Amino acid sequence: MIRVVIVDDDPMVRTGLRLILGGEPDVRFVGEAGDGREAESVISELRPDVVLMDIRMPGQDGLVTTETLLSWPEPPRILVLTAFDADDMVLRALRLGAAGFLLKDTPPAKMVEAVRAVAAGEPVLSPSVTHQVIAAATGGHQPHREEARRELAKLTDRERQVAIEVARGRSNTEIAQCLYMSVATVKANITRIFAKLGADNRVQVAMKVRDAGFL
Repeated sequence: MIRVVIVDDDPMVRTGLRLILGGEPDVRFVGEAGDGREAESVISELRPDVVLMDIRMPGQDGLVTTETLLSWPEPPRILVLTAFDADDMVLRALRLGAAGFLLKDTPPAKMVEAVRAVAAGEPVLSPSVTHQVIAAATGGHQPHREEARRELAKLTDRERQVAIEVARGRSNTEIAQCLYMSVATVKANITRIFAKLGADNRVQVAMKVRDAGFL
């Protein structure tokens, strides 16, 4: 059973998310909070597996709360929720170690899939906003195409295919399906990609693929 806490300052959003998660046999809503400070108390008491975290809240925002939670010895996995296509705070949350991000208007089935994925240790990047986030991360500067291509030349052909699918915002399961690989093989490829590119997360891999002009 995946235990979930929802953190959002909008009661209607919290209600909607409760309804989305409430009908799933393997997901249990266990608590909610309306701001960051309340969230720390609730999460400390309930110890959920996954936290759906609104990034922009009055008072203590989701970014500060995410940093605090991820400093705990056994932190929950944090799935950032945003209403914006490209949000610098989302990028900062990912760099801190958030498991991924989704738009708040993500279809219910995709929302549940994302919760299951991060609970299983699989990062989630919403395909609908991946390119905008990459563009925001690069600051709109002209990409260094040759440098990026030299970096990607370190990868095998198969690893490069996986890296491109990561840049398209696909999950490990989706990559496995489209490249006819097992999920375990995808994970192994991604581990090697991170090592060869000196990347800490999927956004950094996606940025290199974008700069190289492979999308």
